[in-house]
Amino acid sequence: MALKATIFKTELQVSDLDRHHYETYNLTVAKHPSETDERMMIRLLAFALFADENLSFTRGLSTDSEPELWKISPSGEIELWVELGMPDEKRIRKACGKADQVVIVSYGENKAEPWWQKNSEALNRCRNLSVLYIPLSSGGDLAAMVNRTMQLQFTIDDGQVWIISEGDTIDIIPATWKEVG
Repeated sequence: MALKATIFKTELQVSDLDRHHYETYNLTVAKHPSETDERMMIRLLAFALFADENLSFTRGLSTDSEPELWKISPSGEIELWVELGMPDEKRIRKACGKADQVVIVSYGENKAEPWWQKNSEALNRCRNLSVLYIPLSSGGDLAAMVNRTMQLQFTIDDGQVWIISEGDTIDIIPATWKEVG
C-alpha cells in the first residue's frame, strides 16, 4: 500500500521590501512521504522569495516533468521554473529551454557546495538560470516551525529573509551563486 501525502494548511504573509510585494497567501501544501519537514519549509521559503499571484506548487517529487514551483502566464508559457536541492544538470538545461527563467534553490550544508563545484561550469552557460544557496546552519531550525496548520510571516529586505512563526524568528541570508545573464 502506497503512503499518502500529508496535507498542511498555511497562511503565508509575504512582505518583500525588495520587490515591493505585500500579500497574504492561503496555501495547501502536500508533503510527499519521502520529503523532510526542512525541505517542505524550503519550498515555502522559495514561494515567498518569488511570490506572485500566478506562482503555484506542482506535483513536485511525484513527477519528473515538473519543478517544485512554477509561474505560468495566462497564455500558457512557463515564466518561472523553480527547482529545489541539487538537480541534475541535464534536467536544468531542459528546463532552461522550456521556461523564461529558471531558479535553483539549493540547500544542504555538506552536499550543496560539492554539487555546485561539479556542475557550475555547465550551469554557468545557461543564460536564464539563477542559483541560490540557503545556508541553514546559521538560520535556525526550519523544521521546528512545522505544524499541520501554520501562520508564517516572511519579511524580505535587502536580500535577507526573516521567518516568523508563533513568536519564533529565523534569519536567513540566501547566497547568490549565479545570477541570470
